[in-house]
Amino acid sequence: MASRVMYLTRSWPRLSQTFIVNEVLALERLGVGLDVWAMTPSGEQVRQPQVDRVRAPVSFAAATADPEDHALVAESAAQRYADTARFASSHPELSTGYANASTAECFEVAVQVAARRARLEREGVSVTHLHAHFAHDPALVALLAHLLTGLTYSITAHARDLYQLPRTSLRARAGAATNVLTCCRANVDFLAAQLSPDVMAKVRVIHHGIDLRQFAPGRVHDDGIVQIVSVGRLVEKKGFPDLLRACARLLGVAPFHLTVFGDGPMRGELEAGRRALGLEKAVTFAGEQDSTVIVEAMRDADVFAMTPFVTTDGDRDGVPNAIVEALASGLPVVSTDVGGVAEAVQHGHNGLLAPARDVAAVSDHLESLLRDPVRRRMMGRRARQTAERAFDVDRAAEQLRHVFGVAEVTS
Repeated sequence: MASRVMYLTRSWPRLSQTFIVNEVLALERLGVGLDVWAMTPSGEQVRQPQVDRVRAPVSFAAATADPEDHALVAESAAQRYADTARFASSHPELSTGYANASTAECFEVAVQVAARRARLEREGVSVTHLHAHFAHDPALVALLAHLLTGLTYSITAHARDLYQLPRTSLRARAGAATNVLTCCRANVDFLAAQLSPDVMAKVRVIHHGIDLRQFAPGRVHDDGIVQIVSVGRLVEKKGFPDLLRACARLLGVAPFHLTVFGDGPMRGELEAGRRALGLEKAVTFAGEQDSTVIVEAMRDADVFAMTPFVTTDGDRDGVPNAIVEALASGLPVVSTDVGGVAEAVQHGHNGLLAPARDVAAVSDHLESLLRDPVRRRMMGRRARQTAERAFDVDRAAEQLRHVFGVAEVTS
């Protein structure tokens, strides 16, 4: 009988969650059968070209499960269905904190997942495991689907979904999971303060990998203007106002140009800030672009810069995927020491780190690289080596295969 692992996501496909698509493709290269289930379409106009290479079927949940789904799941395991329905109705607090769906709504999605599993079984396909990307809604769906079916599940916790989840909710999701995965040691330290030692034994770091064949060092050029690139959603935690202020301190010091790829609610504020700081000629906001454009931009760049920080409500990055892409592209990285950034960027080795919100330090680090092309290239070579050693998506997929309990496929 063929087997599949069901992947549970909040939305699909998200431009800012390329790491999930890359992970799916890498697992498929290993021969792991997947079934992707999203709670909602992303609704985004720009999508990554590699989404079209995903072979796994992709399903989108309805707001409420069809009565036939409820009947099928109840018929398959009447006691489990009744117990899980009672559990969901008596625990609305599990969807407090950072959440887009209530516990009752997550139950409706879990019923659809369980019904999908039952129908696949009738077709001769065995669903062997559930994996939830993000610890908020998808992990709650996984917990409820586990209660409905008995299927094992694992979770990958990232950033906001982890730090803005109440302790009781996090413990409920993690307690029943086989594994709790996360992208950096900083998240593990946070989890250690939230979970019991026996549950912490399930926690492990698997770095988000990238396709090292896609992102690779580009040409060495020296036209007198140092090209700085940054990629990220234009939201508070990314710290783009700090990056603009750091660049303003460089005007007249050394020739440079910053191109920012991404869009978001702060776009207007940032464009106004660019004007106020006199950066109209030095900074370009290029909007949302797919990975084809980002790859070329990084190959043509000299430095990557990003200045994230922890917001007052606790939102933060883990290891930003764009930083890993920059490392793989052979770019020295200037960033702030927040979340798991220091696990990818070693100060003085493959980049330079400043304290969060320290505009002067960021500016000084950028200036040092603007003035020293030899140092840029040396750090860039080390950056690529870091990506090859610690952020290869194929190596990450092999680790995930073991987590999912999927046997190696032999030809």
